[in-house]
Amino acid sequence: MYDGVRTVIRCREIGPADLAAIADLLTRGFARRSRDYWMDGLQRASVRQVPDGFPRFGYMLDNDGMPVGVLLLIYTERDDDGGTSIRCNLSSWYVEPAFRNYASMLTSVAQRHKRVTYVNISPAFSTWRTIEAQGFRPYCGGLFFSFPALSRPKSMRVEVVQQGAYAVDGLSDADVALLTRHAAYGCLSLVCRAGDGRGYPFVLQPMRKRGIPLPAMRLIYCPDVADFVACAGAIGRFLLRRGRILLALDANGRMKDLIGFYRGQRGRKYFKGPQCPRIADLSDTELVIYGP
Repeated sequence: MYDGVRTVIRCREIGPADLAAIADLLTRGFARRSRDYWMDGLQRASVRQVPDGFPRFGYMLDNDGMPVGVLLLIYTERDDDGGTSIRCNLSSWYVEPAFRNYASMLTSVAQRHKRVTYVNISPAFSTWRTIEAQGFRPYCGGLFFSFPALSRPKSMRVEVVQQGAYAVDGLSDADVALLTRHAAYGCLSLVCRAGDGRGYPFVLQPMRKRGIPLPAMRLIYCPDVADFVACAGAIGRFLLRRGRILLALDANGRMKDLIGFYRGQRGRKYFKGPQCPRIADLSDTELVIYGP
């Protein structure tokens, strides 16, 4: 029965005043995540650097001032070989069942920038076909779970970089900023130093169990996968002393230079836009802003 009141749903940018209600909505939508998990991540998002002209948190479906749908976005400005580019991590998405007809408003608004490279790094298996129908292409097929301590030892030492560090010998200012920033997010930021003094930066993060039989870390960042292969033995023994045996990294198949196993049913990642993302670079994504 029509009572003369018309419901108006609009899609708008999430603002600081919306965060408590957004956390409530996400808690309802993701039963495995606590409200504190979302509030902690939103707080980290509220103070990080965001490229000019892009939303800090993402977009929401507004029903009379209250969120009934949300799509979290994480924009990052990146310096690549070809110059500066913008990457957007399409993160957590949820719409209340009664408003699912309006869900497309979120995706169409969020993906409208042609010069932005959009990434989806945690797609559920059931969504792969839908994501591909939206124009996304896979750039990472799965995860390779390595046993780095079994790699050939080399004369290297591993140093931990704390969040308050201002300079690290052998690293650029940009690398130091990345390492300290991710240390503040709770990641393990390392420098593997060769005998000649050269430093190789790495960011690691503990993985959630979810079917993993052994304690594992995830490789969040290194400049090149070849750097990890070269430093695997030193990093593996460093982690072994801290009770971590496996280290998972993005891959498109088995890695002949590492001992371990490949799993293609978990870890698939997609992109859409002008630049294909680089393997082994999950810096400033949902994994570190909101957590694994």
